[in-house]
Order: sequence, then C-alpha cells, then structure tokens
Amino acid sequence: MGNTFGHLFRITTFGESHGGGVGVTIDGCPPLVEISPEEIQFELDRRRPGQSKITTPRKETDTCEVLSGIFDGKTTGTPISILVRNKDARSQDYSEMVTAYRPSHADATYDAKYGIRNYQGGGRSSARETIGRVAAGAIAKKILKEIAGVEIVGYVKRIQHLEADIDPATVTLEQVESNIVRCPNSETAQTMIDTIEAVGREGDSIGGVVECVARNVPRGLGMPVFDKLEADLAKAVMSLPATKGFEFGSGFAGTTLKGSEHNDEFYTDGTGAIRTRTNRSGGVQGGISNGEPIVLRAAFKPTATIRKEQNTVTNTKEETVLAARGRHDPCVLPRAVPMVEAMVALVLCDHLLRQRGQCGAVELRQASV
Repeated sequence: MGNTFGHLFRITTFGESHGGGVGVTIDGCPPLVEISPEEIQFELDRRRPGQSKITTPRKETDTCEVLSGIFDGKTTGTPISILVRNKDARSQDYSEMVTAYRPSHADATYDAKYGIRNYQGGGRSSARETIGRVAAGAIAKKILKEIAGVEIVGYVKRIQHLEADIDPATVTLEQVESNIVRCPNSETAQTMIDTIEAVGREGDSIGGVVECVARNVPRGLGMPVFDKLEADLAKAVMSLPATKGFEFGSGFAGTTLKGSEHNDEFYTDGTGAIRTRTNRSGGVQGGISNGEPIVLRAAFKPTATIRKEQNTVTNTKEETVLAARGRHDPCVLPRAVPMVEAMVALVLCDHLLRQRGQCGAVELRQASV
C-alpha cells in the first residue's frame, strides 16, 4: 500500500536503495507521445548522486532501461516500465544500523509498523526511491508541454538562512542548471555552495527551501472540495523524503496581510482573457487553476543521517551512541529540485487528462469562464 500515485496518469514505484534496482510502472499514459530515453535520462542525471562536490559521493550512473510502453520513440498507450539498476551500493556501511536507530530517520517507525526493516540504505525510505518518480515526471512534462505548452521550473530558494531573490515569472532552466546548487541567483549560489561544503566537512547537514513555478497552466484544472489542485500538489510534494513544510502562493506570509492587500484583482488583457494583476493566490482559486503561474515552495529538513555522534537506542531499547557511516548528502536541496518538478508535473498531467475526460469539447485554453 502507498506505492501508487495518481488517477488517470497513474504511477507505481518499486525497488530499494541497496537492492537490485529501482523503477516505475506508468499506466494511463496517452499513446503517440514522442519521448526518448535521452529525455528521461536528462532528468535522472539532475537527480543522480555523485554529480558534484556538494552531493553524496555514491557513484551511480542511474542509466534508465525502458522495458515496455515505448516503441519507435513514441508511447504506445500501454503500461510503461522503467528500471534503473543499483551499481554502487555499499551495504557494509550500514552494519551499525542493524540494531541502532538513526535519529529522525524512518528506522524506528518502519520497525514499529512492519516488525521488520531493510537497514541497508534505508530500503524504501531512501530517497533513491524517487528515481521512479523523476523518470515518470519526465514523461508527464512532455505531455504537458505538447498538449498545453506548460513549463515547470524548480530551483533552490533558500539554504539554511541564505535566501535568494528570484523572480518565478522569468527564471529559466538554463539559469537553474548554471551552478551545482541549482540556485539561479549566481551570487547567492556561491555562498550556498561554500556553506554546504563547510557543513559537510563537519560531518553535519543543513536544509532549505525549493521553490517551483509552473507556467502556461490551462484554466480549469482541479476538482472541488477534496481534489483541489493545491491540495493534490501539497500531498505530492510532501510525499517526497525529508519534506517538512509546504507553501502555496503567498503562503504563511499572506497571513500578515489584510484582505484588501491580499486579494488578486481581476482585469481583462488585450486578448480578452481574464487575468489577475497580482498572483498571491499562486495560480489557483477555489481549488481550480486560473491561468496564472502556479507557484509553490517545499521545505526540506537537514539530512537525517550524519557522521556526528548522536545519542540513540537499539531495537532492544538499549541506549547507545551512533556516528553513521555511508555516503549522504550534506544538503538534499540541489538534488531535490528535479524531484519537486516531477511531482508537480505528475499532478498537473493527471488533472489535465481528467479535465479533458470530464469536459469533452470544452477548450482547455478558453479565454473566459
């Protein structure tokens, strides 16, 4: 249970951090979508370990193998299965964790739930599980781009106390990928890199915030009440490992404003489309997209597994001290960016297909309600 996500565009991820491999099965993908292994690999390369000096040194190429569902460069409409084999697992690094629980990790809760756990790399609780999400997200991005021209860009907004000034309306993928921390503000990015390196040398970790914008989202995506668009986005993003907070639009800062200051006033642009002068709603009103850019933020905690000694207990309830070995990111934020983008893409793609199925001939880009 809990390994499947989505309604019409539906994914199931499988595999464990130190098993034979990880991957995803995608069901409900429309046929004739042009997608190549290289496009999927591009996204996986952004997520993979060992890509820079501020990420885990685990060396994995994360090469994707498309087992089914794509033929002659196009989707067939049948289930798509993608596998990435594990190559550089060092299970011996986790010998202390056979009995000792890592503080703030899933070790103790998995034991409490299942009575058994895979201590090697955390098993299913490892962020390596997100490979399947990112692979599926690459296909969802392609569908969104082809059908509606949607563009999704995520980036590191904040590392610990260092916050970058970034305009979601204009930020580009090229700017994000211009440095290893994936912060499009080059000056702040270098300070972030220096901070992550210093913390890593101490055997510690830090967290931060990823911001993500989806532009050209059609009006009308989302369902009333329980399937509101921002609610589904919140669940999707908060299902990522290490997430501890979610904001949409003005977020918590909006609570300091009066209604007269917070409301997004309407106007009609030159094409006759209804627009809002501001976007404190974050592109969604009443749980339904309004055509403005969707803007959200996710808070990621410091990596739980660190080399510093910490007090903990064993599975026999004996107190002990643990200094974890293994290879872990001193800050998950740079590699979390494609993960956030993927989850946003999966939700928007699913809602786009649901909207087409529900509304039939209603144009997704209609200029007015």
